[in-house]
Amino acid sequence: MKFGVGLPTCTAGMMYPVPFATPEDIVSVAVEAERLGYWEVAGNDHFSTQAYVRQAWPRPPDFFDPLITYAYCAARTSVLRLMTGVLVLPMRHPVVLAKQLATLDRFSGGRVIVGVGVGAYREEFESCYPDLAGVPRAELVEESIRALRSLLGERRSTFEGRHYRFRDVEMYPKPVQDPLPIFSAGNADGSIRRAATLGQGWLPAGIGPERIRAGVEKLRRWARAAGRDPAAISVAPQLIVCLGATEAAARATFERSQLYHHLVSLQGSTLRGVDIESYVTVNLVGTPDVVSGRVAELERAGVDHLCGLYFVGNTVGEMMEQVREFARSVMPAFPEGVAERK
Repeated sequence: MKFGVGLPTCTAGMMYPVPFATPEDIVSVAVEAERLGYWEVAGNDHFSTQAYVRQAWPRPPDFFDPLITYAYCAARTSVLRLMTGVLVLPMRHPVVLAKQLATLDRFSGGRVIVGVGVGAYREEFESCYPDLAGVPRAELVEESIRALRSLLGERRSTFEGRHYRFRDVEMYPKPVQDPLPIFSAGNADGSIRRAATLGQGWLPAGIGPERIRAGVEKLRRWARAAGRDPAAISVAPQLIVCLGATEAAARATFERSQLYHHLVSLQGSTLRGVDIESYVTVNLVGTPDVVSGRVAELERAGVDHLCGLYFVGNTVGEMMEQVREFARSVMPAFPEGVAERK
């Protein structure tokens, strides 16, 4: 099992309070995550502040671009993977994005993983691209993945899609990794299908072993139908961690946190259909022994990577206490992922 830390690039006002992390804090999280044996860090992606965040906080949050952030983190780390968790693909043109990803993969020595999705907030997309307000974002994601594959894999790339078009683009250097790993984020069937047919991983969020097991069955079926090996496709859910001396203490800390309130806000989008009461049991909330048991159950359901875990804490210091405790009391029970990263 591989483990990752959610890097607080665009989390203030949502998962964490405003203000939260400075640029120096973010790099320090990455450096310490590598030292503690985590396999990756995963920074999320936003361009504009959401309406509910504006209403909840008197000052706007800082949203740091994850790719620019990773350029700095790459220089301060050596083996830590740099994952986007997740990059909102409809917000970025594939030609520009392909150049950025290939450059980052080169400078980091092949450590980039690209988690992509439609984005949790349609309002943000429509604010930035009002002319595209009626376009289904899932269509943009699928076209963009196909365009990225062409740009990153072919000497000269021409693409004629419904939404993206370019001709005779010769883009070099190519990434170190071939193919550059792309993980499809989301719980919907369309996200699973994109992982099965186009990606190297499926990145669901906030669901437990039963739903993951059902998703894995679909993933394997669609991968085989596409002539791909299902075993080569990672299953990497993103969950929340809150450890405590007792289950009651862990739950109380979780429900007081900004992360809990953020999950409630996502019930109309990426966590539609997920019962609020299940947040404690679905996520990694409890004593280290309880959490270790849940990780083992996820592993049995087909999970091989817990990516970009969001650790509860209303300050960076509180968050890092959880990061350290998880590394100390949970990760040793799953040594394979730690050994593999070295």
